Amino acid sequence: MEAIVLYPTPAIGHLISMVELGKLILTHHPSLTIHILIAPAPYNAGSTAPYIASVSSTTPSITFHNLPTVTLPPTTSPHHETLTFELIRLNNPNVHQSLLSISKTHNVKALIMDYFCSYALSVASNLNLPGYFFFTSGAAALNYFLFHPTIHKNTTKSLKDLNTLLIVPGVSPIPSSDMPKPLLDRNDKAYEFFLNSSITMAKSAGIITNTFESLEPKAIQALSEGLCVPDGPTPPIYCIGPLIAKNNERSGTQNEDEAVPECLSWLDSQPSQSVVFLCFGSLGLFSIEQLKEIALGLEKSDQRFLWVVRNPPSEKHGLASEDGFVSATEVEKRVRELMDSESGNSIRERTLAMKDGAKAALIEGGSSRVALTKLVESWK
Repeated sequence: MEAIVLYPTPAIGHLISMVELGKLILTHHPSLTIHILIAPAPYNAGSTAPYIASVSSTTPSITFHNLPTVTLPPTTSPHHETLTFELIRLNNPNVHQSLLSISKTHNVKALIMDYFCSYALSVASNLNLPGYFFFTSGAAALNYFLFHPTIHKNTTKSLKDLNTLLIVPGVSPIPSSDMPKPLLDRNDKAYEFFLNSSITMAKSAGIITNTFESLEPKAIQALSEGLCVPDGPTPPIYCIGPLIAKNNERSGTQNEDEAVPECLSWLDSQPSQSVVFLCFGSLGLFSIEQLKEIALGLEKSDQRFLWVVRNPPSEKHGLASEDGFVSATEVEKRVRELMDSESGNSIRERTLAMKDGAKAALIEGGSSRVALTKLVESWK
């Protein structure tokens, strides 16, 4: 049997995205089998075991392979991403053995890895397997990371000291100080890892990204024209999104599964286009005090809102922002200005247009379906 091996980072958000990619491939190419390598988490980001068990029971064509635990070296970097990169780097021998084991019973056609798993590209190369990246964000973020080595070469300063706008092909100018914290200090180990991953990604057989053409036309055009990798070829880009997990498949825990229909029931009962959606990701980026201020500001604005926090914030992660607190009054002011302005109406209109665009991309002959077909054909 022919197999595709997927290699996500351990965090639940990246795991779910990779599983959804596997399901998408199986939906249109059911003769394939999907094998997912699971590295042990280098920090406590919540258990993935219930979710993995749920997927295993409902999708037998997806098989999970647990990689052995490795001992991480000490690090002075304050960023948890450093631990992830170190984990992946040290797991290369285990990935090699897993691929050899799978290949005894399957014809492995490709290895698809997460951005953080870039070290595994050398393993794929050594085994004469094409190595692809699955970039779980959209094209604009992909443009930046592919262009990051160029920014690095054009300055000797850290981004935190540049005090300038970063000009990235296909993307609106970005204040250098607004970049993610692990990228701000070029002397930090995390920065080195991100830089190496960006360089490696450009050498892959292709990059799959969770977006669609009508959502980010300028960013995707810049990618297709090779502008983000000015000193070499750009790998083929496959925009196969949107990938969205069904609400009853996001968690294997009963309480969360029961909470989702309640949220959707409440949402369905609200007037059309009247709800603000807030999602703070898998680890959270705010202190408890900041979350209270945001919630209070939303309540004072009289705006309906749906609030999603995958994991409760924890002081042990050092989540308090260096920029201080956003007052409830400021939150209320900004929400009212947005929802009552022409800009707010424009956002509503664009959102509805993108909803239609997403549906069109996924149908037979749509841009994302065509991209998926091209991806599968590249394995042949």
